[in-house]
Amino acid sequence: MSEHPTFGFGAGDSDERGSGGGGVPGGFDMSQMGALLENLGRMMQQSGDGPVHWELARDTARKAVSAAGDPSPSATDTSALDDAARLAEVWLDGVTTLPASSGQVHVWSRSAWIEETLPAWKTLVGPIAAQVQTTMSGIMPGMTPGIGPTGVDTSALLEQLPAEIRDALPADISSMLAPLMGMAQQMGATMFGMQFGQGLAELSGDVFGACDIGVPLTEDGRPALIPANIESFGAGLGMPADQVRVYLALRECAHQRLFTHVTWLRARLTGAIEEYARGIHVDAARIQEAASEIDPSDPDAISQALSSGVFEPEDSPQQVAALHRLETLLALVEGWVDHVVHAAAHDRLPQADALRESLRRRRAAGGPAEKTFAQLVGLELRPRRLREAAALFASLEDAGGLERRDGVWEHPDLLPSSYDLDDPCEYVTRSAPLDLSSLNDTTAPLPDDGNAPEGPSVE
Repeated sequence: MSEHPTFGFGAGDSDERGSGGGGVPGGFDMSQMGALLENLGRMMQQSGDGPVHWELARDTARKAVSAAGDPSPSATDTSALDDAARLAEVWLDGVTTLPASSGQVHVWSRSAWIEETLPAWKTLVGPIAAQVQTTMSGIMPGMTPGIGPTGVDTSALLEQLPAEIRDALPADISSMLAPLMGMAQQMGATMFGMQFGQGLAELSGDVFGACDIGVPLTEDGRPALIPANIESFGAGLGMPADQVRVYLALRECAHQRLFTHVTWLRARLTGAIEEYARGIHVDAARIQEAASEIDPSDPDAISQALSSGVFEPEDSPQQVAALHRLETLLALVEGWVDHVVHAAAHDRLPQADALRESLRRRRAAGGPAEKTFAQLVGLELRPRRLREAAALFASLEDAGGLERRDGVWEHPDLLPSSYDLDDPCEYVTRSAPLDLSSLNDTTAPLPDDGNAPEGPSVE
């Protein structure tokens, strides 16, 4: 057998260390252990079969938000934001062909934002978490990718044990180990749920509404605004509160118009995220190497290994391509919103230009919302080419008015590509509608292609 007992378990040495309550070394209270195991068991039972413990995520987020302070919107807040949203819709009617989405504005606390957007997070985060779990399961000894606890093959795990231990194990040890593997998956879902809940709480303190990350988090088409976050943002800029409210209401309402009436756009965005998830790959050799070098008795060594990025998914060529497509689509969404909101506000709000620039930098450089989302799922939803996209939509409007500018959303195949963002003028020229009016004019001369037969000569 090994000279060093596994995980620090050695022969009885409690007399040297002394004992405390209950005769346990170090004075550990067994009632604490019982409570710990009871709480862990309850969380495991509630984790379900998915890769994320969503109930734990919700509870963790709400408790963190409540502890930090989550003021409920007052009647004054609701009235002010309702007025701002109605004014925003009127202004947007004059600068876009997309009609207003139906319904009165939602005015939410941070806790309400968590509750109302959680279904969308399941759609966005679920595929990524599932792929990470499947990938990690595939590199664990005895685990088969894509197979749950009841289908685990533990033969590879048993082969790694010393012969004297393996021979002493009961014959049905494989069926005994399979539930332990399932428990490991449940623990992973629990830990991811706790991590996601903490990140969701942080995110709820940064966002202004339901569309800040560029992906819609609601489905009813109604704009949603969080007065506490809007007030904090405006105070940091030192700008009039009423102008900040209207400008952010314009952005939220413009997003909702786009996602409500361009029916394929939501699926296109979530599909791009799922495509990114399918390409997730974890370096198994790197993890196994790090695990072999960890001293289980040294908590600092374990902590350093976990924080070294050894478990972070690697970007494959497929992921890079998927991320490139996703960033282009996000840039087009944010560029259209940026241009439309500017058209609606620039001659009405004195601080419109300053607000536009502040939000451009926050969005393109990765504001708190984008950074938190990146920490949660390893994916940055940043429209890095927002300015180029806004310039392209401005060029389209100059060439053909609002109909030409908004017409690119009629079908996915009409959207500009990342190459078009490099040369907006070329795209405007190439995508111009054909002029077929001459086909109905019977008096118009036919074009001379130089190959027409010669007629009889006139002497």
